[in-house]
Amino acid sequence: MLALTPVITVSYEVKSAFLFLSILEFTVGVLANAFIFLVNFWDVVRKQPLSNCDLILLSLSLTRLFLHGLLFLDALQLTYFQRMKDPLSLSYQTIIMLWMITNQVGLWLTTCLSLLYCSKIARFSHTLLHCVASWVSRKVPQMLLGAMLFSCICTAICLGDFFSRSGFTFTTMLFVNNTEFNLQIAKLSFYHSFIFCTLASIPSLLFFLISSGVLIVSLGRHMRTMRAKTKDSHDPSLEAHIKALRSLVSFLCLYVVSFCAALVSVPLLMLWHNKIGVMICVGILAACPSIHAAILISGNAKLRRAVETILLWVQNSLKIGADHKADARTPGLC
Repeated sequence: MLALTPVITVSYEVKSAFLFLSILEFTVGVLANAFIFLVNFWDVVRKQPLSNCDLILLSLSLTRLFLHGLLFLDALQLTYFQRMKDPLSLSYQTIIMLWMITNQVGLWLTTCLSLLYCSKIARFSHTLLHCVASWVSRKVPQMLLGAMLFSCICTAICLGDFFSRSGFTFTTMLFVNNTEFNLQIAKLSFYHSFIFCTLASIPSLLFFLISSGVLIVSLGRHMRTMRAKTKDSHDPSLEAHIKALRSLVSFLCLYVVSFCAALVSVPLLMLWHNKIGVMICVGILAACPSIHAAILISGNAKLRRAVETILLWVQNSLKIGADHKADARTPGLC
């Protein structure tokens, strides 16, 4: 078995660097997702109808805000409270389980976005597939409600399993006066809850992969058709395919990276007691949703226009401020 040198304690400099990085990731993630949420929520306040895509982005950004809050709490707990030689505290385990559940909700919402892209952009030759795509594009609110309902059911099951096992572990520790045995029971209980929550993400991941695969196939067919007919590179359908796939493929890559980081962090935390390794994994987990939020902003026309408006306002404000300073320095004629 792979053996790593335990790093039970870390230096003050490492803690400070990790905390600074966590604050930076938290700030960037909150700003990016709060921007997506506020732009779409402002349309709700003005009683303007939201498109299906905007409705999903509104829900996804709200979920990501909660996710960043949990990851920041994780970083604080890891930096100041959780010691590697001690069993995982109930508060730290609860933060991890809530992060997994919130991440699962985010995966379902991204799956809804993938299905929407697939129904709106992909071209189907079969009548049944065309009818399914038309139904999906009309039933996005119901899909979101179904995804949230399924996530709530999974949340109830995961939390019920987690707290019941935590109660069993606590009872065992009271009656069995064996430190090593109690530690192994606590580890097995946490492993079981972690695997249980991970398995609940499989259905949403399968739907995401299928819809993304359909988009890729549709893009390939469309490119072959365009090569046969014309060499025009400014085809709106082609650009829509590419923008959708850029968003979905980037999410898939980031999800795989964050899933691997979460998977590696468990043995680092429970078996090898390597605090620096766990800190690196937490930093990766916090960076992935922030990067995807930036990609979503760059690929959405309404969000891009909002960014351009804000930048123009800032530029004009700075210009007016510079003009006032220049006027103040200019001596009067009288």
